[in-house]
Amino acid sequence: MATDQPERVQEPVLAPGHTFASVTDKISALVLERPYNWRWFAGFTIGFVLVMMLLTAITYLLLKGVGIWGINIPVGWGFAIVNFVWWIGIGHAGTLISAILLLLKQEWRTSINRFAEAMTLFAVACAGMFPLLHMGRPWFFYWLAPYPNTMALWPQWRSPLVWDVFAVSTYATVSLLFWFVGLIPDLATLRDRARHPFARIVYGILAMGWRGSAVHWHRYRTAYLLLAGLATPLVVSVHTVVSFDFTIGIVPGWHSTIFPPYFVAGAIYSGFAMVLTLAIPLRKAFKLEDMITMHHLENMAKVLLATGLIVTYGYVMETFTSWYSASTFEEFMINNRMFGPYAHTYWMLILCNCVTVQILWSSRARSSVPVLFVVSIIVNIGMWLERYVIVITSLHRDFVPAAWGMYHGTFWDYATYFGSIGLFMALLFLFIRFLPVISITEMRELVAETQEREEAREAMTQGTAP
Repeated sequence: MATDQPERVQEPVLAPGHTFASVTDKISALVLERPYNWRWFAGFTIGFVLVMMLLTAITYLLLKGVGIWGINIPVGWGFAIVNFVWWIGIGHAGTLISAILLLLKQEWRTSINRFAEAMTLFAVACAGMFPLLHMGRPWFFYWLAPYPNTMALWPQWRSPLVWDVFAVSTYATVSLLFWFVGLIPDLATLRDRARHPFARIVYGILAMGWRGSAVHWHRYRTAYLLLAGLATPLVVSVHTVVSFDFTIGIVPGWHSTIFPPYFVAGAIYSGFAMVLTLAIPLRKAFKLEDMITMHHLENMAKVLLATGLIVTYGYVMETFTSWYSASTFEEFMINNRMFGPYAHTYWMLILCNCVTVQILWSSRARSSVPVLFVVSIIVNIGMWLERYVIVITSLHRDFVPAAWGMYHGTFWDYATYFGSIGLFMALLFLFIRFLPVISITEMRELVAETQEREEAREAMTQGTAP
């Protein structure tokens, strides 16, 4: 029955005019034909310089010990655990975009899932470095694994740091498999299109004999879907285990049941902020605006707003439960955060994480690329400050005033932190140089689905026309 209401037009996920050939040519050309430009060199150079600073800081740390950091008594955890939690949180968006949105059949994940997955791997690599360095004797890292040895030395299973080893290693392994399996058809495309013999050999080995047969596609689909289902609970479990580093302690500000969901929401919050931080300059530098469209940026902005509200709710409930508990120590902890020596850090994180993101209620703000870029950077800063406040303000003044102290990061703390950012940048730019930053296979499938919808719409229009 005909109605006078206009048909609601769905905003396209992919800009019109694409074909199988154009998608393949444009994405593969970023690797094979025009891989270098001054922007790539500038970004990689910055990352390389920071990596050199990281190596210098690690070398000096191994020579002198963790005393070069600002940790002391009572603040035995400092930048190392703050950076660890921050990097693990950033890695969550890649798995969320790739696995959960795949299972939910969300088409807008297609243009951003590949570099989001790579971002996950690089962030986990940066995160895993900090607990090892914080051990004091990182060359004995294998003591954390349950292996038979003559000294009958076994891990302390009641320690959440041992849980972190299993959670993070499992997360990294599944994320790596999920990323690599998705890459196999694209590696075969690069193998067939590469002109240099060495490149053909390398891509051919990595493609594992892919020929695009029906059997290959069936096994690929099955493995990809199973890995997506396996990775989905990891999004929740990994950062829940990370939150156990704090919640099982009796330190005021840590011993809270709200931490697991609060940490998971914060991880997705910071992860999507980092995806926006990377996607916006990436689409501009490599002219990918027709593939990473405003539709993708607006959807990520909506997720950013939703998780920002959850994080804000967590801050409110944390304050409320401290007051409602009638515990002198919990009440003092909140007052110390708000009005103590680290009050400026606390109010900065409230401004960055709770206030700034409210601008995304406006559709004009969500459709403004500069606004989204600035908001994403502010959120990343705010989430680092949140971890700093959780760790430092809970430790520096706990139960006994005689044991109170102050903590400040040293030059080597900051050198290690910014060096890890350089490692992340260097790995990301190497990934952009040698591998397709957008999934060729999934983009071609999206083109086919878009064409089918357009043909069906035209057929319906012609069939119902008077």
